[in-house]
Amino acid sequence: MQIFAAHVQLRGRPESGGILLGTVHDNGLLVRIATQPSRHDKQSAYLFERMAFGHRAAARRHWRSSGGIVRYLGDWHTHPQDFPTPSGLDLEEWQKLARARKDERPTLSVIVGRKALHVEMMDKRGKRSPLSATHENL
Repeated sequence: MQIFAAHVQLRGRPESGGILLGTVHDNGLLVRIATQPSRHDKQSAYLFERMAFGHRAAARRHWRSSGGIVRYLGDWHTHPQDFPTPSGLDLEEWQKLARARKDERPTLSVIVGRKALHVEMMDKRGKRSPLSATHENL
């Protein structure tokens, strides 16, 4: 949540984002790490394009150091909205990421708004499973 709070789009800040790393359990996922935007990412007021360099290295480093327990769970990015909703481009990208997963698990996606989070899972067929989330005092 600290990473999300540091990048909420206030006062003309650009969209930001990264990847979510964590552990998989019988009753859910535990997000342990959210990477910060890298200098290689493309950021503007209404666009964030995550470049693999930096984020992929972090995922590999955590996967190796945990003995394969900490893994890629999904992505996060900000929107300049109080209560964010995914764009058509967001949905397309999430489906691509879900289809590319070798373990065939759904992909977790988080959009950080100014007053709330939009959280959902998407499977490789494009089936969306919205989850409830809010944030206070980011």
